[in-house]
Amino acid sequence: MPSTAFATHFPDVNAEGPLAQRQLRIGVDHYNAGETGEAISAFQLGLASVGNEAPDAVAVEIVSELHAKLGNAWMIRGDLESAGENYKAALRLAPHLTDCWCNFGNVHLKTGRPQDAITLYLQALKLNAGHWPARTNLVHALMATQQYIIARALLLELIGERPQDGQLRQQLGKVCFELNEFEAAIKHFQEAVALDPRDADSINWMGGIRQRMGDAEGAHAAYAAAAEIQPLIKRPAAKSPAEFRVLALYAPFGGNTPTEYIFKDAVHDTDTLALFASRDYDAQLFRQNVQVVVNLISDADQADTLLPMAAGLADRLDLPTVNHPRRIQRTTRDEVAVLLQGIPGCNIPKALRHPAGADTSVAALQAAIPFSSSVLARPVGTHGGDDFEKIEDPAALSAFLKQRPDHDHYLIEYIDYRSDDGHFRKYRFIFVDGQVLPYHLAIGNDWKVHHVSTDMANQPWMQQEEEAFLNDPASVFAPANYVALRAIQQRIGLEYFGIDCGLDRSGKLVVFEVNASMLVHAKNEDFPYKTPAVQRIKLVFDAMLRKLAGVGAC
Repeated sequence: MPSTAFATHFPDVNAEGPLAQRQLRIGVDHYNAGETGEAISAFQLGLASVGNEAPDAVAVEIVSELHAKLGNAWMIRGDLESAGENYKAALRLAPHLTDCWCNFGNVHLKTGRPQDAITLYLQALKLNAGHWPARTNLVHALMATQQYIIARALLLELIGERPQDGQLRQQLGKVCFELNEFEAAIKHFQEAVALDPRDADSINWMGGIRQRMGDAEGAHAAYAAAAEIQPLIKRPAAKSPAEFRVLALYAPFGGNTPTEYIFKDAVHDTDTLALFASRDYDAQLFRQNVQVVVNLISDADQADTLLPMAAGLADRLDLPTVNHPRRIQRTTRDEVAVLLQGIPGCNIPKALRHPAGADTSVAALQAAIPFSSSVLARPVGTHGGDDFEKIEDPAALSAFLKQRPDHDHYLIEYIDYRSDDGHFRKYRFIFVDGQVLPYHLAIGNDWKVHHVSTDMANQPWMQQEEEAFLNDPASVFAPANYVALRAIQQRIGLEYFGIDCGLDRSGKLVVFEVNASMLVHAKNEDFPYKTPAVQRIKLVFDAMLRKLAGVGAC
């Protein structure tokens, strides 16, 4: 958090002093009373008066303090640009202000410039090597730049000084998780909980790690224990006061819409409610002071038993809802294949769900599969490329299914989408509130294309093509393609979801996947040209929430 506590070293102030000096004291009193707006007005009046004072009447120290304090007040208000300008002005006059260097670093960290923030935190530490806020915020910046080993060393040093600080141990657990040191991470989260038995966040983290390690029973116990302590995970807005409040519905053991980016630096407070099928939820209790519900439960297969309960809760909440659970229920791969059939200019692969325990003999598969091309087979409820294969004949398919007899599988018609140059191109659009926004283009040499597994990081021509697509998708997708995309959006009926698709050699749209589970992230250091497209998605998402909440645009 920003180091915004006021220092007490400025000169004594009395009613006979210069106006700037008096306004500094008035502003400090307002700020300490929580009256941020009045504090801002007082500091601004003090700065405006400087030009009217006698040349020697206002010390540089007073002016720099006015700028520094005004920066702090703007930080509380969430106006990071104004905060940064005032910190910069203060440091030009008084480069010895350690707190100011630290808070200027916080501005950079909050605006997505963690490496610049590190430089500023280090400057603060040059002035005061023991400055606690600069050291703790440096940990956040190091984590944001994936310098986890250095972050771990600094955290161990801080814990050595304050062994009873559970938040530091929680941070160390997160660092160890990022280093794939799962057992060490659990140990540090346990230490945090030992210091604060009501630390639901650390318990949730342990649940997530145990789930990742395949310990479903341990994960479920952790999630349930965290929910008992704190049913709502509360995340404050990046500005004060928040513009509105969102209630997010979440399934600990079901696929969820990734929110790290779209909820980052939000103008709204966010209450996240983890849902368990065995519990009842008082809608009136959880809807208090909430303007919008965002259902994050997005995988209709993983959360098939939970979605009906979530739908009932959403109905009882009776608030504007993004991605109502009842609509999510219709987004299994086989149902989507049926739902989208008949859209002109659109190739929708046929899809069949093959239940666990069903006959996997060659004869049975030949009778069941209504298409003659290659078949894509994957376990139900999975994403990505694991256990996802293109199979050419019934015998090979029979062998594939027999390897995993306890899983349902999707058997999907393969439609060739290879481009004329021999490469495969997979495009991703994100649909937000009626808009069709490009997110990325992945180009590979194999039919199974994922952005992270391609050679795009080493191929400038691929990057140039992706950038051109993001800047002007209509140069790739013809008007007829957009008609098909909008028809898909209308039939799916969700406010926020994504599509992975391609174009066949005749220019028709080939649909691979349509759901609300698709990842949107801002970690594009190797592909900086993606940033405007990613930011556009968040801006439209934020505007949608504001509209649903009945709040005017900023």
